[in-house]
Amino acid sequence: MTGMTLTAQVMAAADSDISAQIKQGEYLSRAGDCVACHTTPGGKSFAGGLKMSTPVGAIYSSNITPDKNTGIGNYTEEDFSKALREGIAKDGHHLYPAMPYPSFSKMSDADVHDLYLYFIHQVPAVDQKNRDSDIPFPLNMRWPLAVWNSVFLEKKPYHSDPQQTADWNRGAYLVQGLGHCGSCHTPRGIGYEEKALDQNDSDYLSGGTLEGWHAPNLRGEATTGLGQWNEEEISQFLGRGHTERTAAFGSMVEVIQDSTQYLNDSDRHAIAVYLKSLPTNDKAGVQVNNNSTTEALQKGDVSKTGAQVYLENCSGCHLSSGQGEKNAFPQLAQNPAVLSDDPSSVINIVLNGSHAPKTQAAPTGLAMPGFAWRLDDQQVADVVNFIRNGWGNQASAVSVSQVKELRKLTKPAEPEKQ
Repeated sequence: MTGMTLTAQVMAAADSDISAQIKQGEYLSRAGDCVACHTTPGGKSFAGGLKMSTPVGAIYSSNITPDKNTGIGNYTEEDFSKALREGIAKDGHHLYPAMPYPSFSKMSDADVHDLYLYFIHQVPAVDQKNRDSDIPFPLNMRWPLAVWNSVFLEKKPYHSDPQQTADWNRGAYLVQGLGHCGSCHTPRGIGYEEKALDQNDSDYLSGGTLEGWHAPNLRGEATTGLGQWNEEEISQFLGRGHTERTAAFGSMVEVIQDSTQYLNDSDRHAIAVYLKSLPTNDKAGVQVNNNSTTEALQKGDVSKTGAQVYLENCSGCHLSSGQGEKNAFPQLAQNPAVLSDDPSSVINIVLNGSHAPKTQAAPTGLAMPGFAWRLDDQQVADVVNFIRNGWGNQASAVSVSQVKELRKLTKPAEPEKQ
């Protein structure tokens, strides 16, 4: 009887350990934002099918539910690890690097194990066939990806830097690895590779443009980066999707809704510590506010090109001062996203609008309407230039052709016929 009791206790302890690992795997899936790319709007979680544009044609994310026919139900842990960290599926075909395996290659064996347990034992299986890419032959052949991997893939897990703090190392692991922040925030090279994978290269997290959106610089630049943010603001932004001065936009909205709001305070703080350690690449000084734009608008002086469009369409929320409303409407004066060298996001927001993330801490999800229906390309260029050079802002000019190109690129697609 004593032996049976001991066996039961051992089995119960083992079950408890596995349950804890599965729970940790779920947390890691949140940190990696797996659901965002592997779920279509209105579709079943992790069943794949999300369309992603590339320079040579669209690809579609794969089914990563444990369905044995269409998903990863037949994957061993080794198969799972190889797909996750090397970009090679169970049948041997190479995955496109839109799957951020160059970042996931830095994951620890323990995290891969827990993530595998979660997907195999807790995610509901969905029978949904994977969709072929729209990339035409011969560009759709996969063998060149083996060459790509040999040039750009670094097969090495993250190793802690003994010269740094525990928070810094945890933040570096999350940002470089599971969080794959560089996939959007690092510029791409001639082979569509991220130009850098860690802080040892000044290109890392210096800003990148994908599908008509510019993911901002996360380095220490005072004007266009995080130079004027503190660790608390970064942590708050990751949890709530906004600070007093700014709000998330573009794909970062989904990142916060699906991923970073679920991170614990310790991990969000660690990310902030790491990001604040990245130095600036820019020797330019801080841009400071002046009141000339505010005074002119308050007097009804619309002699500046774009001022009239701003008063009629933007000032109600962002005010004549360009300061917006704290925790509601972002300020435009000295806003790094507004001042970016690449104006794609500002143009895109004016054309198509944006909405704040809906989070546990901020469930309202305030929205800004798009003005593509109301403003022509010249008016959009005028108001964007007005914003990027008002209140002391100093940014490069936006052309009508840039607006026209983005309007075409971001025009909502016609619904597919069933």
